This record gives sequence, structure tokens and C-alpha cells, in this order.
Amino acid sequence: MGSHRRSTQPGAGLGARVTVLTAAAATAAATLGAATANAEPQDTPQTAGARVDRLYTEAERATEQYNKAGEDVARLRGEVSRAQDRAARGQERINRMRDELGSAARAQYRSGGIDPSLALLLTSDPDSYLDRAAAVGRADIRRAAALAELSRAQRALAQTRAEATRSLAGLERGREAVSRHKRTVARKLLQARQVLKSLPGPERAAFERASRDSRDMTAGPVTGLPAGSSRAAAAVLAVHRALGRPYVWGANGPSGFDCSGLMQWAYAQAGVSLPRTSQAQRYAGRMVPLSEARPGDLVAYRADASHIGMYVGNGQVIHAPYPGAPVRYDPVGMMPVSSVTRV
Repeated sequence: MGSHRRSTQPGAGLGARVTVLTAAAATAAATLGAATANAEPQDTPQTAGARVDRLYTEAERATEQYNKAGEDVARLRGEVSRAQDRAARGQERINRMRDELGSAARAQYRSGGIDPSLALLLTSDPDSYLDRAAAVGRADIRRAAALAELSRAQRALAQTRAEATRSLAGLERGREAVSRHKRTVARKLLQARQVLKSLPGPERAAFERASRDSRDMTAGPVTGLPAGSSRAAAAVLAVHRALGRPYVWGANGPSGFDCSGLMQWAYAQAGVSLPRTSQAQRYAGRMVPLSEARPGDLVAYRADASHIGMYVGNGQVIHAPYPGAPVRYDPVGMMPVSSVTRV
């Protein structure tokens, strides 16, 4: 069968497999959507299964891109909200400063605004006048400082509004990316379903049975080591509770999951916040060799880390494989391993 079901001894020939996968990904990207989905006359159950696996792999990559775009949209939405709050507070401050300066200007106007040298000649109490003039001078200095502060506040407000405008533009681009990746996922999954539908009934049933029972207990390290930490142990307990729940792309539980959504949910039950995507999750802790994997470690697959599962010991991972296959056990070496991360 295809990459989801082919056991691979971890570590052996990894560089060559990564090169092949990278080239395949580039080819798939260049021809996205160009191929017809229906099985070709020369298709056999094996070649059709390989095509389905390829389509599921491409859909999974698009799913992780969809998850990343959604994460970016959430971040930008927060940036927009914070910038708008800062702009509102800045405008209120500017309004208060303008009111205060306006009151001072009106008070000076009501006092006559007479030329200081003429007022000194006309006053009957020069000493008192000089004291008042000094006080007025100090008030003028304060007003000048207030005007300078007002100018700075206006510049800061303009900068904040420019930041909000940029974040809004980024938010719109992020929404477009979410829609684009969502369409890609839907198209790939539809193509996969059409290929499966084109197979004769007995061959389709055999394919689906194989896709749901792919355990190979000889693949990967077989260890009885304890979990890497208490929180990893809690995450392992949680991921076991998810067994049998459906793969739902873009979902992070509790009723359905995609691959990275399952890891995020399981660790959230242990009080640990993981990033949303498999590419970010691979850097959420310390990388260790596959030979030292312990329960709770995150196992990323393929060169681009577009799939991820949780090592649970005894040479197995629990993961959300692809649409139609529920959360399940699989051998840790089911695909080329790109990294193992201890959270």
C-alpha cells in the first residue's frame, strides 16, 4: 500500500527518503489539481491505493497550512483589537489635552491679553505685577510643554492607526489563505474518494480493511520505558482516550481530530499548551533520537513534518491518520521519521 501503511525501519536511508519525498512534494505542488481523480484503466488495487495515499498526504499538508493560516488569523485579529484599543485610548487622551489647552487659551483671552511691557508701565504695583508675570511665564512654559506632548500623542496615534491598518490587511490576506487551503483540502479528499469509489467492491473493501489494520509490531524501538515526564504521562493517558474517534481535518477535539489537533488536545489535558501545527509542534520541546523515544514524545513524519503522532511505547504511536481512519495505533516506523520531540 501507500506511505500510510508501508512499514519503514527508522533511521535507515532516511536522507534518500527525504530527498524523494521533497521531490514528490514539489511535483505535486506544480501539478496541483491537474490530474483527473478517477482511476485509470490500468490501475490495480495497489496503484490505486498508492494514489489514495498520495492524495491523503497532499490533503494533510494542505490541512496543516490551513491550521497555520487559521492561527495567523487569530493572532492578527488580536493585534487589530489591541491596536484599536490603543488608538481609542490615545484619542481620548488627545481630546483631554485639547480641552485643557483650550481652557487655558480662553482664560488668557478673558484677562485681556495686554502686552506685558505696556502692562508694567500702567500698573500701580510693579512688584506684584512682576510676580504675576513670572507665574504667567511659568504657565506659558507648561502650555508649551503640553503642546509638545500633544504633538507627540498625535504622532503616536497616527502610528497606532497605521499598525491597525497593516494588521487589518494581513487579517484579510490570512482569511483568503484559510479559504484557499480549505478548498485544496476539499479537492484532494474528493479526488481520493473518487479513486476509492472507482475500485470494484471487493477490492475497495480489502483496501479499507488494510487501511485500518496496519500494525507492524517489529517496526521501531520496542521499549518499556516510562514517560519522559509527569505531564507526558498525562498526555499519553489522554491520547489513549481518543482512540477510535474520527479524523476530522482542521479539528482539535474532543469529538474529532486531525493529526496536530490530537497532539494539541492531548497535551492540553495535561495542562500544556502546544502550537497548532505539526511543523511548530516539532520545536515545542527538546529533540531526542528515535532510539531514545519515551511515551509522550511527539514523532514528526516526512521532511516537512506534515504529519505527527505521539509515541506510546512498545514501538507504537497513536495518531489521527487521515479521513476515514479513526485515531489508532500504528508502528512508529510507518513513515520516514523526521524528528522526535520531548515536550
